[in-house]
Amino acid sequence: MADEKQIFEEGIGEVAFRRIRDDIVAGALPPGKKLKLDSLKARYGASVSTLREILNRLASEQLVVAEGQRGFEVAPATEENLREVADLRLLLESHAIRLSLQTGDLEWEGRVVAAHHKLSVVEGQLLAGEIDRTAQWVRYDFAFHNALISACGSRTLLDLHASVFDRFIRYHMLAASFRGAAVMDDHRALFDLAMRRDAEGIVAKLTGHIRSGVDYVLGTGRI
Repeated sequence: MADEKQIFEEGIGEVAFRRIRDDIVAGALPPGKKLKLDSLKARYGASVSTLREILNRLASEQLVVAEGQRGFEVAPATEENLREVADLRLLLESHAIRLSLQTGDLEWEGRVVAAHHKLSVVEGQLLAGEIDRTAQWVRYDFAFHNALISACGSRTLLDLHASVFDRFIRYHMLAASFRGAAVMDDHRALFDLAMRRDAEGIVAKLTGHIRSGVDYVLGTGRI
């Protein structure tokens, strides 16, 4: 029975971890919000001890700040941090994409083609004014970039990139608007360069893509 209870609590903890993390990335738990354990318990259905573990995990990802005896709060959103996260994303993604272009096989190409198709459809819908597609676009945006680097051969690199990507996307969610036709053009160019295995070209395009994302977020005045 003790083992079953532990497994049950671990299951609840993992669900609560994912929900809290998603709410921070999506902005439902905004920067600077105090994370009071009693309120979190009521909202996410996990025990106080489990919530402490979750918040410490999120602190290790720099999505939450531990305040010593004062508890926890959602990490602040600042221009300095956005630029740091963007630089780290570029470093990781550039390295991973070079590896993928060297080793990617037909299965990898298929993943990239499928991911780009889904992303381009949703981007077309957003450009047509369907703003309720934003959350879906965030998922497909990650799926496309993840597909591009999926043949890098390193699970650690993929996991680290995914964590940093979410920290970058949090700023776009706080900006609360779609970047428009330019980002769709960027994704098409990244796709074409990947299919041509043009490592230098794709890293140059990726650099501009991420930098313009930073400029866009800061230009909204919401950070």
